[in-house]
Amino acid sequence: MNGDSSKVYLIAGLGNPGPKYKDTRHNIGFMVVQGWAKTLGIRLAGRRFRAKCGQAVFQARKILLLCPQTFMNLSGVSIKACADFYRIVPENILVVHDDVDLPVGRVRLVQNGGAGGHKGILSIFEYLSSRQFNRLKVGIGRPRREEPVDEFVLNPFYEEDRLTVGKVIDLSKSGCEIFVTEGIAVAMNRINCQNLAQETEAGSAGEAGSAGEKR
Repeated sequence: MNGDSSKVYLIAGLGNPGPKYKDTRHNIGFMVVQGWAKTLGIRLAGRRFRAKCGQAVFQARKILLLCPQTFMNLSGVSIKACADFYRIVPENILVVHDDVDLPVGRVRLVQNGGAGGHKGILSIFEYLSSRQFNRLKVGIGRPRREEPVDEFVLNPFYEEDRLTVGKVIDLSKSGCEIFVTEGIAVAMNRINCQNLAQETEAGSAGEAGSAGEKR
């Protein structure tokens, strides 16, 4: 990937490596980036930048998809190494991560902002020495069964949330696409207003109503 650095985009999904964490809430960033890689027909692999990564051209834009393998609290090590190597400016970086303060079904793109206690984001602040990168927050909600939050994020989604999570991953992929092709402001306007939890609830209610009429 040579050429104007302003045309190179880094999309990084946060998570923890290894099968133990594969389907956990904290790995939703991995799920989104892996999902987009699959759609683009590219393989995330290798050990470069202490990450699994892949390159693609999407609508004439050069992109790097990255899943750090450093564990969450050292995510910044991997992202800085990649950004430095390709001379990617922070404004062209989008980090995809989980957010307990957003309910399942909500996705929010933001510019700058704080970490909200997220260890992966804190690590990126430290290693990039900047908050000027963009973020795509994926709502995972808060515990509904009295689990400690630290335990909650390292477990899979509740069964009743999984249909919504599949739709959320697709919406998040769309957010990544819009960010690359039209910029963060347009992506925020199109994505942040959507509530997939409401759509799922409405669809379930409609199916229940139809079933009742048939009876």
